[in-house]
Amino acid sequence: MNIVEIYEKFPTEQHCIKYLESVRWQGEPQCPYCLSKSCSPMPKENRHHCNNCNTTFSVTVRTIFHKTRMPLQKWFLAISLVLNAKKGISARQLGRHLKVNKDTAWSIAMRIRGAMIEDRRLMTGIVEMDETYVGGKHRGKTPNRLMARGTNKIPVAGIIERGGRVMAAKVKDAKRKTLKSLIRGNIDVNQSLLTTDSYPG
Repeated sequence: MNIVEIYEKFPTEQHCIKYLESVRWQGEPQCPYCLSKSCSPMPKENRHHCNNCNTTFSVTVRTIFHKTRMPLQKWFLAISLVLNAKKGISARQLGRHLKVNKDTAWSIAMRIRGAMIEDRRLMTGIVEMDETYVGGKHRGKTPNRLMARGTNKIPVAGIIERGGRVMAAKVKDAKRKTLKSLIRGNIDVNQSLLTTDSYPG
């Protein structure tokens, strides 16, 4: 699609959201955290409420648009520009089209290109998972790994498919709900055996 077609088909943010919902959910919203389909719409906020895990979410969760401040219309335009550029497009050129600075344009382009090459298959078989903490300083004197949960270190969760792929992701915390969402998004829960340590989360 060219620039004119983007603006004609997606004139508002609501049109963009409606399109994403039709592609992702086919008219039946599903919670990205617990996979429940028992959801209630929140039209004023362009979000949905999960009646199972009591969480609100939008269609952009777990997509390249998640937590973005840029309008989806510009995102759609950026995707079109990246896909249609036969010899590639520079961050400066993309920034001029989107009216954003080159750093923002570079980050957008990286997200789009990453999504184009990302392996979307879920991990199967024997899968191992653990969490660790990176950076920061301990507040106490005990250099214990468990003590990291009470510091300003950044939590990182890692998953490895034995004999296969490896992935690691920065997470907001190491609580059960957060880790469960990561598992659901990366591991086929029906065709795998998850092994980990004794940490309750």
